[in-house]
Order: sequence, then structure tokens, then C-alpha cells
Amino acid sequence: MRIIFAGTPEFAATALRSIVSEHDVVAVLTQPDRKAGRGKKLQPSAVKVEALEHGLTVLQPERLKPEADNLASMDADVMVVVAYGMMLPQSVLDLPKLGCLNIHASILPRWRGAAPIQRAIEAGDEKTGVSIMQMEAGLDTGPVFSTLTTPILSNDTSASMHERLAELGAQGIVQVLAELDAGTAQTPTPQDDVLTTYAHKLEKSEATIDWEDSASTIEQRIRAFVPWPICQTHWCSQRLRIWQATYSADETAQASNMPGQIIEITDQEIIVACGQGQLHVQKLQKDGGKPLDVRSFCNGFELTVGERFDQAKLVSSMMPEEK
Repeated sequence: MRIIFAGTPEFAATALRSIVSEHDVVAVLTQPDRKAGRGKKLQPSAVKVEALEHGLTVLQPERLKPEADNLASMDADVMVVVAYGMMLPQSVLDLPKLGCLNIHASILPRWRGAAPIQRAIEAGDEKTGVSIMQMEAGLDTGPVFSTLTTPILSNDTSASMHERLAELGAQGIVQVLAELDAGTAQTPTPQDDVLTTYAHKLEKSEATIDWEDSASTIEQRIRAFVPWPICQTHWCSQRLRIWQATYSADETAQASNMPGQIIEITDQEIIVACGQGQLHVQKLQKDGGKPLDVRSFCNGFELTVGERFDQAKLVSSMMPEEK
């Protein structure tokens, strides 16, 4: 099949890698190179890097409407869109003979929107997946060809789920494309809008830990916010980011400890009282430092049982890469 591919991050590059071995990818749309890193040098997207390795034509328009005639001339059977980062106007959606397909990282209609992987973990969902859907003008509203699912494990972060779902998405899109090519694809199933939930874009402000929350809620958010924006708290006027933690529902220490108060420190963990239950912190990071296990962290910082982590924001305290 003649395919136009549109995508930008590594999640999309995984799908492109699988598609290019099975079909004729006539063009690849991706976001323009952006400045990144400490040197603020222009960096190509993961999809651009993958496309160039396969000798594919790469287009990086700032807007899609002016590209409509050029895309129409490619006579594509299908456009595959994966985390492209730009809304497709109706004029582009209508171009391919068989329309546009999208890989969305959730079990639609649950978690339509920008951050489905993170929101599923944050909400404590037991499973998630990828949906291969026919695109239409609405936000992730199109009928679904195929859904592949996977459990969310107790130690999964957004980073680990990202990798697993990228592979599932590549598997799913190749299967649907094969069925469309053979003429055996089933009619896609309309979504039940009554079951819709929205995965709103992540904001840095969400990363500040409220120790009044339950330990399970905080732990889920910590896993959801790895690798960005990373949950944070404050201690002795320093910001601390928490990369790894577990929780317990033990309420025996609640009566004598305030939320955010350190209950116990061992070589493996810092146990902190929460609104309900206790958070067991195993990896944390101070501003300007690296993520460290508890033993390494405590070698340089004298945390004391009874101290209380402060949830207040320090506006002037920012990690170097955020300045």
C-alpha cells in the first residue's frame, strides 16, 4: 500500500519502523526541528531520524493546509498518524483513498486526549492498551478497528508503559493495514461516548506532592510522572524530586504523625506519613543532582526522623534544564 506517515516522537518511530518493512511509505510528515538540550541546538525528531535511515521523503511543514496539494499528488491509499503533534484539517483527512488511521495509547473511549498513558497510571487503572482507529474531525472520536491491551503492573511508570505500548501499537497498525490491503478488514466499531474520559495535558504544577493525599494516590502519581514532570516536595528550602516509591496502607502511625512527616529512615527507604497510609521513598533527587537511592542520598544529606517535607512551591528554585 502507498502510505503517508505522520508522527514525531519515539513512540511513532516504532510504528514507522514496522510499517516501512511492509509497505511503500511515500512521505513522512513530522514536526520541524526544535531546539533542545543545554546548547539549545536544533534537534530532529525521532521519526525524522528513522525516516532518513530508510531513505524516505521527509516533510516538516509549520502548517498542513498549504501542503494539501502536494500530499494529494502522492496518491496515498492511507495516512497513518501517530503522536504527530498537529491537528489534521478536514482537507487532509479526506485525501487518502482509505482515510487516515491513528494509533492512540489507550482503550478508547477511555482517556481520549494528550496524556493517556500518564492518566491511566495516575488513576490506578489495572490495564491499558492501544486503539487503532479511523480518524475524524473530533478529538480521538473515530470508530475503532482494533484494540490491544496490556496490564499496568505495580512497578510500571509512564516510561515503561510507553515502550510496551509503542510495540503494541506497531503490531496493531501492521495487522490493520494488512487487512485493509487484503480487503478483509471489519467495519470499525463506533465509540460509546457515554464511557468517555479525557487525558488532559500534563502540567508542571501537578507535580507538587500534597501529603494530605493518600499514599496510594501519591505513589500512582509518582509512577505516572516518570520521566516528566517528576513529583516533587521540599525539605530545608530545597526541592526534592521523588523518582521511585511504594506505599503501605498501615494506619498505626497516623495518629502521632502529620502528613509529610518522616516516620523512619533505613538504608533502603524513607517512610513518610500521608493523609492515609505511608509512602516508602526509594529514589530521590535534589536540585542540580542526580537521582539517588536512599543510602547514597543520606550520605550527603542528614534527613532526620520527625522532620516534615513541605509541599509549598519554591518559585525561584528550578532545575537547570528548566531555566
